[in-house]
Amino acid sequence: MNSSTDFWPPCGFHALVRNARGWLVPTETYFRWVLARPELALVPESCAAEMALHQSLATSPLRPVAPQELMALLDDDARENYAVFLRFRDALVNAGTLEVYYLQLMRSAAVNVPAVFIDAVVQALLRNLLDDCNDAFEARAAEMLFRPQRITLHEGQMIAGDRATLDMLNETAGLGDMGRLLLESGALQPRIDMQVLSADNASHYWQGSERYRFLLDLTHELKQDLSHGLIFKMTSARSGLKALARVLERWVQHFLGVQVQIEPVHQVTDSAWRWHVGLDVESTAILNDLYQGHPVDADRMARLVSLFTLTFANPAEMRADVAGKSVYLGLATNAEGVVRIKPQNLLLNLPLASPS
Repeated sequence: MNSSTDFWPPCGFHALVRNARGWLVPTETYFRWVLARPELALVPESCAAEMALHQSLATSPLRPVAPQELMALLDDDARENYAVFLRFRDALVNAGTLEVYYLQLMRSAAVNVPAVFIDAVVQALLRNLLDDCNDAFEARAAEMLFRPQRITLHEGQMIAGDRATLDMLNETAGLGDMGRLLLESGALQPRIDMQVLSADNASHYWQGSERYRFLLDLTHELKQDLSHGLIFKMTSARSGLKALARVLERWVQHFLGVQVQIEPVHQVTDSAWRWHVGLDVESTAILNDLYQGHPVDADRMARLVSLFTLTFANPAEMRADVAGKSVYLGLATNAEGVVRIKPQNLLLNLPLASPS
């Protein structure tokens, strides 16, 4: 990674340090970054007790906080936000690395921090494992692991766009409250200022990557075998699906130390498949129904963005009863056309051999 391809600068990655394993160790600077997030930043309405607590934590982010200090906060939401911060901070310090914290949290019976904190951790983890990557397609695909995407069919292409960015542009035309007022009055027409990432504009991804303005093409391309007259679906080298597959391979390798190959496919070709993992809630339910032979109506099937095959480089690292078999992955939208990937599914649900 060089300065011209640095990306997601506000994600807190540069406030973390790597240990010998390459995992991320939190620092006091990282916790100051968390305190500066909008959920915890001071506002004009902050009471004196909140300002004192915030300033003292900014000076000494790891200092103990007595219960009465939280009780002194006048605003209920502020009190809860600081309680969440302290819970997050203490658990992360005890875990030692973001990776251990994330695995422990996802394996626990109850996730006790809001999604915004989990997404921030996932973004920093991805920024770390993509630090040697100069491929804008992979960086853009990685956004799908921590930011919900709206999926739209446009002129035969399946396009993913950042949900929050699209909603903001639709509501304010990117001009804040003034834009909202102009849209509501009819004086301004909605305009979506986003581009589909391509080889021609990929070099522009790195500047302003934190704005999440690039769309990603997730289309399976139609190709024809002229010698046999067959038409089949495949993915091109610049496909967002292939880029997502590469990111997921890195994700598994980084956490589990297992080398896998992931490829987008249009359909399950094994009538007796043995294992599957949904990358989100919707695809998990669809694959479960298909596996169990339950009917899946056309509307639900249409929500499948893609399937993938995952194969282990070393079948001995799989459970003995499925060793050598492909694992099928699914990616689907909900009824509103939104996909929210749950990257922990790949870490918790692969058929790994039990440690000897």
